[in-house]
Amino acid sequence: MASRKIVLTFPKDKIDKPIVFKLIKDFNLSFNIMKASITPDQEGHMVLELDGDKSEIDRGIKHLKDEGVKVEPLSKEIRVDWNKCTQCSACVSICPTGALYVKDRKTMAVDFDAEKCIACELCIRPCPPRAIKVHF
Repeated sequence: MASRKIVLTFPKDKIDKPIVFKLIKDFNLSFNIMKASITPDQEGHMVLELDGDKSEIDRGIKHLKDEGVKVEPLSKEIRVDWNKCTQCSACVSICPTGALYVKDRKTMAVDFDAEKCIACELCIRPCPPRAIKVHF
């Protein structure tokens, strides 16, 4: 079983097509939509985490490309410098996926689950000590 996070960019003429559904039906993949911005008559963007057999993931990605969807790996990641972090939890309330969370309510200690992170960068600006950075 393999897993891969990818960023999809749909041309406006493909937004109303069941392209992503075929990943389940034709390639036996499961996916988690981590972020999506799709508006009629405009380009669409989606961050997916694909799970399944590695060869089927590769075939599914080829299918997406053949359909005219731009596919890129999620090539950036968020990192927290725990030496700078003041545990203020300003990042926790803004994190849409719960990747940044309070792990201990007594101490209000913040923790980070990189597996849940979609690198949306919303956590960077509210961090007073600038302990959160993007790495490409």
